[in-house]
Amino acid sequence: MYRRQKSLVLKGSSSALYNNLSALPLPAKQLTYFATVQGGTVHLLSASADGLSVSHRQLQAKEGSLAAGTSILTQAAWCVLPSRSLLVVTSQKGIQMYEADGSIMVYWHALDASESSPGQAVFARGIAATGQRFVCVGTSLGCVLVFDIPCKGTNITLSEVLEEHRSAITDIGAELCEQPEGSIDLVTADDAGALCAWRSGEEFQLVSKIPASGCPCSSVKLWNGVIMAGYGNGQIRLYEAAGGTLRAEVAAHARWIYALDLAPLSGKLLSGAEDSFVTVWGLTCNPDTEDIEIKHCQTECLTDTQICGARFCDPEGSTFAVTGYDLSEIIRYVQL
Repeated sequence: MYRRQKSLVLKGSSSALYNNLSALPLPAKQLTYFATVQGGTVHLLSASADGLSVSHRQLQAKEGSLAAGTSILTQAAWCVLPSRSLLVVTSQKGIQMYEADGSIMVYWHALDASESSPGQAVFARGIAATGQRFVCVGTSLGCVLVFDIPCKGTNITLSEVLEEHRSAITDIGAELCEQPEGSIDLVTADDAGALCAWRSGEEFQLVSKIPASGCPCSSVKLWNGVIMAGYGNGQIRLYEAAGGTLRAEVAAHARWIYALDLAPLSGKLLSGAEDSFVTVWGLTCNPDTEDIEIKHCQTECLTDTQICGARFCDPEGSTFAVTGYDLSEIIRYVQL
């Protein structure tokens, strides 16, 4: 069972965007970083476990020589690689990468609006780190940009563009635990509901593709070869990543799912939706029979709140945080 803890007050609120909350635990410092975006601002917080020590920062992301206020930010998320951690921010203009605390911008990539059709929105959305050195970011054109990240410094390069999707990318999930070489370690989702499973490397390989379902897949995760996808109709579906076989389906929420998160060490799944509910699920995989089970663990209601962000704060899933549209706080829960 989880119990609600002291909330963290934001100097602002959160926009109604998919996956609009990111968390970076720092066990050595006994702190957790949180990030959520509103308009052209990234709200950054660092908080102790008891919530008594909180530090605020508002990052006005720069885009070339222009302030981010000239465009709308779409997501902020930390990408943790073996050699370094980066804060990645996406917008209508492009992609910015910062040191983990947001203090220094180390890379800026502009989106090419000329490649879009007349009247088509241009933006980046969907962020994940995979492999030993790659950060992947989705775009409204359906492309996934693969950036090669050095151990230090600013010599970040665009190494590959994945062009399998035909609709705007909504989210990207990556395997967080160490897996055998050659395993599927990346999954991408789009506005039409199509999913692609990839194997990273010097050249990324498409392993399987789940066709568009006509309903947007707003959030996606990958764990032990299983794809977990949340949809606009409130469903959560579990697929076998290697072949795309549907293994389980749950009518999880009454309205649009905005966020999924996974605790890789325990197999807990977190979902948050427009219906004001956030739910913890338990996943189990039987390697002998290839059966996948999902069970309900706990549901919490944030009355009159359109949930837009939900994240576990540690790999075991013993704590999680939630925020919502126009909500000026981050609500935290801890396992008893």
